[in-house]
Amino acid sequence: MNLNATLFFQTLVFFVLAWFTMRFVWPPLTKAIDERRQKIADGLAAADKGKADLAQAQARISLIEASAKSENHARLADAEKQAASIVEAARGEAESERARILAQAKQDAELEVGRARQGLREEVASLAVKGAEKILQREVNAKTHAELLNQLKAQL
Repeated sequence: MNLNATLFFQTLVFFVLAWFTMRFVWPPLTKAIDERRQKIADGLAAADKGKADLAQAQARISLIEASAKSENHARLADAEKQAASIVEAARGEAESERARILAQAKQDAELEVGRARQGLREEVASLAVKGAEKILQREVNAKTHAELLNQLKAQL
């Protein structure tokens, strides 16, 4: 065999193999590479979108937490105000009840004082009659002198 012919056939086989590879092998490989590249790009985009969604979700969570805290503080303040108003109402009711009981006690005391005075008047009148009886050494009839005793009671 001739070296030139060998080189010619090797070159021809090389070009045929190169043409075959470029025509039938290379397109599916580039297509697979492009698909893989696209999948990787889609995955990276999805990861970026996931990061953005996560950041948005965390921002919403922080807003929800802040609103929940402020709402909780508002409810606590309302509860404290309501408790204070209930205590104040109870205090007012207790004060009015105290005033009513005090007025009733004063009225009862005045009645007792009046009864005691009336009792003392009757006792003083009885003692005055007994004293007058002893002074006069005779019996004084209380029934006949009732008017005199009533005037004496009124003066006392």
